[in-house]
Amino acid sequence: MKNLILIVLLMTFNTELIVFDFDKETNINQWYQTNDDVMGGISSSKMLLDKNGNGVFTGNVSIENNGGFAMTRLPVKIELTADLKKIVLHVKGDGKEYQLRIKSNNNTKYWYIHSFKTSGSMQKIEIALNDFYPSFRGYKLDIENFSANNIEEIAILIGNKKNESFKLVIDKISII
Repeated sequence: MKNLILIVLLMTFNTELIVFDFDKETNINQWYQTNDDVMGGISSSKMLLDKNGNGVFTGNVSIENNGGFAMTRLPVKIELTADLKKIVLHVKGDGKEYQLRIKSNNNTKYWYIHSFKTSGSMQKIEIALNDFYPSFRGYKLDIENFSANNIEEIAILIGNKKNESFKLVIDKISII
């Protein structure tokens, strides 16, 4: 009986909503890329699977032609409950800084963003949902931080204002 109570308590306090969990069977075509070529730039990126079944967001960012960013995006339909407060990334980066981006409505032009720095090791990065601030084309907007009860799109962007290649390995994205 004690074990059953403990299991119920653990389930109650360990709520995790999986946004995307990569594996060898993942349909990588659910992710799509938006790069600076939409405005004349020449950056390029792609999402692929590695031999271990991890997602790999990789490419080259170029600041030529007023460019400088690459982004991978995933449409989602997530209903947030009061106990879901953080997005958790399980990633292995290349020492570069990236932005995690979310939208509560696909029709808005702006994103809610939060930057994260990577290392050469697998990391568990937790970001509070209310720490995401609104931004449009690199400018912080004068409206409140993220407080919606849903997410319709999630994205990862790199745009460090320099020419660089990048590689971000993604194991899992969840909300706790």
